Amino acid sequence: MDLYHLTVLLAVHCLCLLAPFQFTWGALWVAISLYLVSGMGVTISYHRNLAHQSFKVPKWLEYSLAYCAVLYVNWAFDYHSRFGSYDGQLMKNVGDLECQLYYRFLHYTYFLHSILLGVALYVAGGLPFVVWGMGVRVVVVSQITFSINSICHTWGKQIWDTGDASKNNWLFGLLAFGEGWHNNHHAFEYSARQGLERWQIDTSWYVIKFLQVVGLATDVKLPTEIQKKRKALAKNSIMKDK
Repeated sequence: MDLYHLTVLLAVHCLCLLAPFQFTWGALWVAISLYLVSGMGVTISYHRNLAHQSFKVPKWLEYSLAYCAVLYVNWAFDYHSRFGSYDGQLMKNVGDLECQLYYRFLHYTYFLHSILLGVALYVAGGLPFVVWGMGVRVVVVSQITFSINSICHTWGKQIWDTGDASKNNWLFGLLAFGEGWHNNHHAFEYSARQGLERWQIDTSWYVIKFLQVVGLATDVKLPTEIQKKRKALAKNSIMKDK
């Protein structure tokens, strides 16, 4: 981790120390709102759209989703190098992003957007909005993101034969907008849907599905039943056949 990201993480953790003394209901709702916007921006834009190209949307919407993710203090060009690259090929399309002026602009200015957001929060609600909207919110999103590659490789259930320790964890399926169904993702990394069963809550997929229904999301990739059978662990395959 470079000095910039280390400094940012240290700063937001320090801000969190002020949270009990700067609590207001308005600040809490700001934190929750930004958690939803920036967190789902990361999962829908950075991960499923830009990294895995699991669906397509019009450029104006693609850029808008990417900007939502910029409100979290990281950027897509090195997203997987920090948060979950396990095959070294997930960001092979970075060259395509670098060819686009908008993404080059975000790449060189993304830290400024966080600063501007902090200023806007201070103007709108003073220190409580900054502490909760920047400090608490960024720490929560960061810890959840880090946990995907640690906890979801330690605790949970493995359904698919992926040749690794990835597991499905229902708690992080909820907290990380569907990213906690990590064994599903390792098995079908191209899939726009990570919660493959009806009971596997995948908020990011619900948004993508809505965009597909209204005609904004196209080329939505999902695993076929044949692909699922090929990836199923032998013990699970036998149980299903019964």
